[in-house]
Amino acid sequence: MNMLEDEDDQSFHATCDGYSHLSDVEWDAVERMGSTMGIHAVSVMLESLNRDAQHATIAKFIQNELDAEREKVALLHQQGSQQAELLRGQGAQQFGLLRQQQQAAAGGSMHSRRPETLKIDISKYRGVEEDSLMRWFVELDDAIRARRIDDGEMLVAFAQSNLARRAKTWALGLKLHDPYAFGSLEVFKSRLRQTFEPPRAEFRARTELLKLKQGKRDVHAYAQHIRHLTSCISSNPVDEHTLVSVFMQGLEDGPVKTHLFRLELDSLEQAISIAEQEDFSLRQARASSTSYRQPRRYDNGGP
Repeated sequence: MNMLEDEDDQSFHATCDGYSHLSDVEWDAVERMGSTMGIHAVSVMLESLNRDAQHATIAKFIQNELDAEREKVALLHQQGSQQAELLRGQGAQQFGLLRQQQQAAAGGSMHSRRPETLKIDISKYRGVEEDSLMRWFVELDDAIRARRIDDGEMLVAFAQSNLARRAKTWALGLKLHDPYAFGSLEVFKSRLRQTFEPPRAEFRARTELLKLKQGKRDVHAYAQHIRHLTSCISSNPVDEHTLVSVFMQGLEDGPVKTHLFRLELDSLEQAISIAEQEDFSLRQARASSTSYRQPRRYDNGGP
């Protein structure tokens, strides 16, 4: 009679009549053997053995299971030790990096420096007719940005330090009368403009601009003059196309003017750049032609 019966659920069922000598622990081991080796193979193997051999075979199987479990436990212990060592190493590394960052931050705060600034020298505004107040304001704003001045009182003090003659005397007189006469840089500019800017200065600059001619000046000097007049008109600036027309119309008749009238120009600076390049090329051509000399001829064949 077989010890095992092959049921639909593939489980072992003991036949106690023929194998009552096996304990419950051994029957559990037999079921595990069946799941590993196959039910039929286990049944045939046990039927071919006597009782002592059956006990020995089952005991060896149980011992093999125990050895396999011990190996798993040892492997897990080894992996756990390695993982713990790795975590300790990572923790030490992170702690070292954090320590370095803290030291670097502490050192950076101790040795922090102000952003680098660029000291730009500007011309002194004297409060005379020859000085352009608008151009001086442009120089002043550029110098303030380069020096990174952002304090209100420092802005006014820096602007005052670049006054001279009449303008400086005027500012000192106001400060003696009222120490808070210039509450901000905008107030300082406004009062300076009211005092020293000629009456209807923009109207005069616009009128002069529209009637401007090159005359005996070279192209560069003519361009600088038109730039100066343009900078004096700030409240209602002249549009670019009008400036181009005024510049081209004021040029002396010649190759430069002819060349510009062949082009479509969008801005004053574009027209000035092309005009100066053309004028330079003409000057170079004239210089080359005048520097060329014909070789001397001698009647007697010698010097």
